[in-house]
Amino acid sequence: MSPTLRRNFTILQRLLHWLMAISILAMLFIGVGMVSTVMPKYLPLLVTHKTLGLAILVLAVLRIIVRLRSGTPPLPADLPPPMKLGAVLSHYALYALMLGMPLIGWAMQSAGNYPVVLLLGIHLPAILAPNAALYTLLKNAHVYLAFAFFALILLHIAAALFHALIRRDGVFESMTTGTAPDGNAPAE
Repeated sequence: MSPTLRRNFTILQRLLHWLMAISILAMLFIGVGMVSTVMPKYLPLLVTHKTLGLAILVLAVLRIIVRLRSGTPPLPADLPPPMKLGAVLSHYALYALMLGMPLIGWAMQSAGNYPVVLLLGIHLPAILAPNAALYTLLKNAHVYLAFAFFALILLHIAAALFHALIRRDGVFESMTTGTAPDGNAPAE
């Protein structure tokens, strides 16, 4: 079926969306808890944070492949152009952060000469040579981008609620129940 004729996201797209939503929110809260705690809770939180980060990276790549293969339903025809632009740009930013945050975290750990150890003792190779200045730069980027990511997520939730409760245009339903009426669906 042509992506432009579809009303809803595929089941796989919806599953990936909600699995990633849960993972990303968990990641953000674990990250906050991790930096605000001391031993002995810090290390298990750090391992969980790293493992979720890698899982999010893998799921984001998979999600992009599925999106390129399946396409997305069109935005509602009556959606004002600034809102359409905002939807498109915010989704590009979300995808960039879903890919970028785990890679920055991995690079930060590598530059700090810290091992990247996941659950079950899985070790990832360093992707950068140790460099204290680069570690500091990447650590700051990881923190500030996490705040930007959280703000973007809040904006995404607000837009979803706007479509569900105010516009009632099927955008929300196309990603939740898969029952959007003809011609109404979001750019995801």
